[in-house]
Amino acid sequence: MAYDLEGRLLEVCTCKVLCPCWIGEDADGGTCDAVVSYRVDKGKVRDVDVSGLTLASAVHIPGNILQGNWKVAVFVDEKASSAQYDALIDAFSGKLGGPLAELAKLFGEIVGVHRAPISFEVSEGKGNLRIGSVIEADLNPYHGATGQVTRLVDSVFSTIPGSPAYISKASKYKANIPSLGHNIDLKGHNAVQGHFHFQA
Repeated sequence: MAYDLEGRLLEVCTCKVLCPCWIGEDADGGTCDAVVSYRVDKGKVRDVDVSGLTLASAVHIPGNILQGNWKVAVFVDEKASSAQYDALIDAFSGKLGGPLAELAKLFGEIVGVHRAPISFEVSEGKGNLRIGSVIEADLNPYHGATGQVTRLVDSVFSTIPGSPAYISKASKYKANIPSLGHNIDLKGHNAVQGHFHFQA
């Protein structure tokens, strides 16, 4: 097996709630600037254990999400060893096939791959993401009438294919990444949480 990864997703973007990209519509404002972060709670890539590590991508999506040509900056947890770093990049770049390769087909230009301190926390449904000094986000999920977290399933697009997405709102989303043109400071925009299990 090339990889077997289980963990959690935190995602924020510049679209309003709910981001139309997930149902294949054009992004609010025509483009979408997002951060998609994956915390691997348990998993291996080939024979390398990558449990406890996080990989995140900051992306500029120039039009409809399904048309691809994303501009991407990748951030790998600074705690990763050289072997773990290589393993995570191989998996999430699509080199090893499977669902991550399908997602990577949407990538256009990779503007950089960086090691960074990454703080990824979820407590009682509230998510917090910090990547070095360049990204800050706080997320809170929506709840339905029964008190259950609102879920999105069977959507045209997903960053966690095969798993439900939990619709959220970012009370804070800041990103300063000149290589992507990101100078973002927003409140009350789209966020998504979820769990993933990727195998190839």
